[in-house]
Amino acid sequence: MGRGKCTAILVALGFTLLACSAIVSAESHVVGDSKGWGFSVSYDSWSSGKVFAAGDTLVFNYQAGVHNAVAVSASEYRSCKVRSAADSAATASGTAKFDLKKGVNYFICGIPGHCAAGMKLRVVAN
Repeated sequence: MGRGKCTAILVALGFTLLACSAIVSAESHVVGDSKGWGFSVSYDSWSSGKVFAAGDTLVFNYQAGVHNAVAVSASEYRSCKVRSAADSAATASGTAKFDLKKGVNYFICGIPGHCAAGMKLRVVAN
């Protein structure tokens, strides 16, 4: 095997390992930690100081049938209004998971009045 072929194989292996380490390094963040997604947490305080990356997962744990978690646009976040009633319906599961995309990600509770009462989260993923 020639020197050029070995170098090419090593470079390919290096890129493969780098790609795998990026996949493995994705983290899961439980929103509100042990208190979960509800009225008892300041989500601005919860997210400050944390480092989020594209591909990380946010896990929202909430009281089933009472709350929900909806990924929204910046304008929906500001207005606390969800684009459709289907998006704002409370789910029976009590858990929602979202993979973060690079940049700013917005989430609210779509139940009327809950977002205005503080159930909203803005996360910037690197």
